[in-house]
Amino acid sequence: MLPDQTIRVLVVDDDAMVRVGLGAVLSSAPDIEVVGEAGDGAQAIDAAMRHYPDVVLMDIRMPGMDGIEATSRLRNMPRAPQVISLTSLDTDDAVFGSLDAGAAGFVLKDVAPRELCDAVRTVHGGDSFTSARATTRLIRSRRQGAESARRAQAAQDIAQLTAREREIALLVAEGRGNREIAEAIYLSEATVKSHILRITAKLDAPNRVGIAVTVALAGLLV
Repeated sequence: MLPDQTIRVLVVDDDAMVRVGLGAVLSSAPDIEVVGEAGDGAQAIDAAMRHYPDVVLMDIRMPGMDGIEATSRLRNMPRAPQVISLTSLDTDDAVFGSLDAGAAGFVLKDVAPRELCDAVRTVHGGDSFTSARATTRLIRSRRQGAESARRAQAAQDIAQLTAREREIALLVAEGRGNREIAEAIYLSEATVKSHILRITAKLDAPNRVGIAVTVALAGLLV
């Protein structure tokens, strides 16, 4: 990647050690530059207005303005950065709140270095990103608390999909990215993206996590 294509990242977390660790990982990538950090949502807004990051790593739970509110405000800025939520998955409601606020995906705070950099590159490219490990934990929690009516509705929604769309939806629920899906079923990434757009429309899902949750509620994910 050329220097003028470097991805500018802002790291937001109320734990200074977490910020240092994430910053060190990201700075080791030749195509990523950490342009600033913040300890809460209000500081994140201020830093974004000064540094114009392409991507913001945003902790969900922080004192003062939390990550959900900060994400909503960032996504409504004129030069809105993409946002990746950082979570320990203490509760799935907070994760879904951040996605509803406009986050392009989420990763666990103990994410592997390579996966973190891949997440930044993915959302900067315009796609959503969900950690396979985090997605599995999230949908397991959501499925356990679901009532029978929601499970039945999910099954009906899945029934609308074609065989190919169902196959791709299952792969999405497993946490696979577009490239991995394309390689697994011998399609181009562009074709996979088109299928996922149709799947989200049919399932009325806001993003890849929504697809994964519907698949899980329908009982298709072991």
